[in-house]
Amino acid sequence: MLIKRAEDLRWSDITPRSLYLRRREFIQAASGAVAGGVAALLSPVDARAQGNGAKLPNVKKSGWGTGETPTPYEAITTYNNFYELGVDKGDPSRNAASLRTRPWTVSIEGLVAKPGKYSYDDLVKPYQLEERIYRLRCVEGWSMVIPWVGFPLADLLTQVAPTPKARFVEFTTLMAPDQFPGQRRPVLDWPYTEGLRLDEAMNPLTLLAVGLYGEVLPNQDGAPIRLVVPWKYGFKSIKSIVRIRLVEKQPRTAWEKSQPDEYGFYSNVNPEVDHPRWSQARERRIGEFLKRPTLKFNGYGDQVASMYTGMDLRKNF
Repeated sequence: MLIKRAEDLRWSDITPRSLYLRRREFIQAASGAVAGGVAALLSPVDARAQGNGAKLPNVKKSGWGTGETPTPYEAITTYNNFYELGVDKGDPSRNAASLRTRPWTVSIEGLVAKPGKYSYDDLVKPYQLEERIYRLRCVEGWSMVIPWVGFPLADLLTQVAPTPKARFVEFTTLMAPDQFPGQRRPVLDWPYTEGLRLDEAMNPLTLLAVGLYGEVLPNQDGAPIRLVVPWKYGFKSIKSIVRIRLVEKQPRTAWEKSQPDEYGFYSNVNPEVDHPRWSQARERRIGEFLKRPTLKFNGYGDQVASMYTGMDLRKNF
């Protein structure tokens, strides 16, 4: 299978939105069924859960923005890393219909005063949704500017009240090989896990996203709820979260377990630290021809650099 790099991406590779929004017709014509013999035609509820233009109500415009033009919706929704839906950049949008996002439950566990299982509505409705335009920098060297919709993770963590021993937050993606074709292959040690230090999780920039461009988050972008940590490489922003666990010891993450010499726990965007197989000094913004210099902490140093005072960011990569 040919995996295209960002520098090889042509705009002809990006599915027009009109075709993307007709995904149900494509799936029916192509196969008539998804894995496990489930019919590929989506119910109206499934269609809304996948996005398809459904607007999110009462979204507040926030002061968090980059001043840059956001990446087109078509690119954000058709050029993705989401290995549960396939390793090729186009696989997630092609396979997105297999993920069922309703009903959805997120379990809050571990060192918190108020653990529990929350439905999607119970988890999201108490909070004011806001739009935040963040840079996304992928470890492979490409980047986007995305208008996420969500609420600060700190709001949720404050509600569930971490105990004094809690030092890290561990996140887990849904494990469902019948819905995630990528999980039928040992690409990673499934389910996907990620983690943050508690102070990173409580930083005002850290977002639980449920949408983009004012619309319900599409499946291929991590529906129904995902993490967004804009000063770290994109793989830290775990998708389709089903568990948030507060722990005392640093959790092992999916990519650390797979390739610890390439993917460290912190994974802060740092142009001074090369990936073992390529430089991280420059990046290609999707939709642009020329590369641009990569900014340390992805340009969010004023908000986050103080958390790493005294740390060796080459050793703690």
